Amino acid sequence: MKAVGCLQISPTGIPPAPRYTVTCFVKTNQYVFTVTSGQKCRKHKQKHTELTDTRNRKPFTTYSTLITPNLRDSLPHPVKQACSWSNASMRLHQPLQWILLFFFLLAASFDPLATSLASDDAQLPKVPCESPNYSSFPFCNTSLPVAVRARNLVSLLTLPEKIQQLSNTAGAVPRLGLPTFEWWSESLHGIAVNGPGVAFNGSVRAATEFPQVILTAAAFNRTLWRAVARAIAVEARAMYNVGQAGLTYWAPNINIFRDPRWGRGQETPGEDPLVASEYAVEYVKGFQGEYDNGEAGSSSMMLSACCKHYTAYDLDRWGNYTRYIFDAQVTEQDMEDTYQPPFESCIKEGHASCLMCAYNQVNGVPACARGDLLEKARKEWGFDGYVTSDCDAVAIIYEDQQYSSSPEDSIASVLKAGMDINCGTYLLRFTESAVKSGKVQEEDIDQALLNLFSVQLRLGVFDGDHAKNRFGHLGPKNLCTQEHRELALEAVRQGIVLLKNEEGLLPLRKHEVSSVAIIGPAASYTSVYGGDYTGFPCNPTSFLEGLRSYVPRTTFAAGCMDMPCETTVGFEEAVDIAKDADIVVMVAGLNLTEETEDLDRHSLLLPGKQMDLVRSIASVSKKPLILVLIGGGPIDVSFAKEDPLVASILWIGYPGEVGGQALAEALFGDLNPGGRLPVTWYPESFTSVPMTDMNMRADPSRGYPGRTYRFYTGKAVYEFGYGLSYSNYSYKFLSMPEKIRLARSSAMRGRLDVVHIEEVASCDAMRFHVQVSVINNGGVDGSHTVLLFSRSGTNVRGVPLKQLIGFERVRTTCYEATEVTILVDPCKHLSTVNEHGQRVLPLGAHVIMLEDLEHKLVIEVAESMEEEETKMHDEL
Repeated sequence: MKAVGCLQISPTGIPPAPRYTVTCFVKTNQYVFTVTSGQKCRKHKQKHTELTDTRNRKPFTTYSTLITPNLRDSLPHPVKQACSWSNASMRLHQPLQWILLFFFLLAASFDPLATSLASDDAQLPKVPCESPNYSSFPFCNTSLPVAVRARNLVSLLTLPEKIQQLSNTAGAVPRLGLPTFEWWSESLHGIAVNGPGVAFNGSVRAATEFPQVILTAAAFNRTLWRAVARAIAVEARAMYNVGQAGLTYWAPNINIFRDPRWGRGQETPGEDPLVASEYAVEYVKGFQGEYDNGEAGSSSMMLSACCKHYTAYDLDRWGNYTRYIFDAQVTEQDMEDTYQPPFESCIKEGHASCLMCAYNQVNGVPACARGDLLEKARKEWGFDGYVTSDCDAVAIIYEDQQYSSSPEDSIASVLKAGMDINCGTYLLRFTESAVKSGKVQEEDIDQALLNLFSVQLRLGVFDGDHAKNRFGHLGPKNLCTQEHRELALEAVRQGIVLLKNEEGLLPLRKHEVSSVAIIGPAASYTSVYGGDYTGFPCNPTSFLEGLRSYVPRTTFAAGCMDMPCETTVGFEEAVDIAKDADIVVMVAGLNLTEETEDLDRHSLLLPGKQMDLVRSIASVSKKPLILVLIGGGPIDVSFAKEDPLVASILWIGYPGEVGGQALAEALFGDLNPGGRLPVTWYPESFTSVPMTDMNMRADPSRGYPGRTYRFYTGKAVYEFGYGLSYSNYSYKFLSMPEKIRLARSSAMRGRLDVVHIEEVASCDAMRFHVQVSVINNGGVDGSHTVLLFSRSGTNVRGVPLKQLIGFERVRTTCYEATEVTILVDPCKHLSTVNEHGQRVLPLGAHVIMLEDLEHKLVIEVAESMEEEETKMHDEL
């Protein structure tokens, strides 16, 4: 999805020579362009507007427009751009926008159609099944099963009315009392403005901005993940109740962070399939709330979450490749081993009610037309929800990928594959002609509508007055609460990763520090802290403010004019304040000019002249420098890692609205860092690897090093799972089996090296617990992450070098031992995938690893079927 802020168009020329000013508001930045009626889009033809912002010298892309498709053609002098139009809600945050709105309304006031449309909207009820006029339809009867109600509603619609439901902005059906319904809202790490379903223009003006997902993932804490998702859901439902947000949200992003250059890796839980899977489950369960009290029932879903982007999507814009045309060539082994597990868990265990198909092709077929993959989700994984395309992902099948020969063929391919709704207007424009030409049958549309209406029914959309349902009590008072701010703070606290701490410089002793200098544009610019997919934070605290709360005599210099840091302007001022301070904190790293949606990186080094600034400051500071890294993607900071003038390095990701407080706590020891990197930090030399190569496994024959800690054979700057603490920890295995014996089934014949998972009689019976003693050998209490890995000696080709099989977050007390238990499911955690994409369990020795601690576990099959089947574990 590409809508960012609100694109507004107003006439600036005198007819008949229409020229238009396009004003884009992206958070606090304003971009202004001038376009001419009929002007071609620079890049993507007829899908979206892409214009060059002369200030940033980079394309700015958006789908959002103030003028809706229904009104644009009736304006006195309509904008006839080659780009399509979308229905975007109007979010008014700047005085200029009121002026633009005035021109729009003035123009629309001369048009009878516009007046008629406004009148129709005013006469519609605010919610479906409103009593007494519209509550007698069977689909309004809450005593009937969801499936029955959904079928009834479909049966009452005409074909044109059905087609109007196939867009993210579903059309109203006045005769049935159905208002429009907006499917597209965003909630990645807080309520975001990216989709038209959210507007901060009423009684709610802000929402809690939690840290970006990659930082929250670094906490390796399932309980935290679910709590954050639930808090976001509470705020989202509260905004819905006052008409400022929707009920269906397109999050989480659970694609694997395969390549360190990916601009959207920041949105994901990282590179490990198990972590991404666990995060997906916790987010969806916390957000939807459908299984809070056991089994789900009718109208029990708080909100709808969406697993995206299905599948093998992890390239946005790199070189000559864009996500709109990229064909991801994925082996069967990599597909089942790496790309699919998060989606399978999101659906089977999280019970997600939405699945979003991606822009890219997968092995030559557009993702939204991959009927085999969508059928797998429904039939094998039990998916019970709706499938949406990414925005205009149907249009590009014909217009960019040229996979189909017409728009109608594109629509036929996706509807028959199992997609239900299109983000965009393509289905609104071409589905009727697809039906008339016989390429699409009305039954195809009916099935899509059944899936859509079933989700709406589970959300209580057709239950009448929403104020009377179990979530009706939520409102503005439930946003920006102290409870949610504390939760956001806890997420940052647990996610911060300490990468270097020479000679124990940290934590600082407050009574020993009289002055601090903090340097870097991000030190005072809080809008950087959210990363992408953000809204309006409640009360953001900058790093500068956080440090001043500890040391009032804290000075600031930007050092660089902005994060790209293309000149040395500002260096001198930064050097001057560094010379006078007891302690110098340098904030460097990335922001959305380097990594974001539709923008991948080309280098892993610090942007521009940031490295020069770090060195300049380190050379003059009284004590070795503290380097704080902001950003989502890995950064090659080898120079700082090896430099004795840089004593400490902390990674703080995109920390959200409470970043300033969390950083100050970490620097002064009120917080003992315990986060672990959820991605491998590669050296700059990795950029020679084509980003388009989707293979996970290393291939020495062509000099290919592999990807992620599971397969990468090169040297890392920092490894996956790396993270220091102000304490030192040691471990001891307290309980774990040495041998597991499987009963031989009729399918297991001869000498076996592996067993296919479907041949295992009972995976549940094989599960075991690993009990670990975690000893805090330092003088500081801490929240510590325990990561349990395994490796196998199997001869299965392409087996991982090692893989994560379990993790837990545990609070420890200094000089004491704390016990933690990790459940291991051999079928899931000790298995691997062969070259045919089949999951198998290697027999023989498996090594269970915890830091330097190792334990050998043997899995074997009984010699004959007659041997005792019930003895699964040898006694220790």
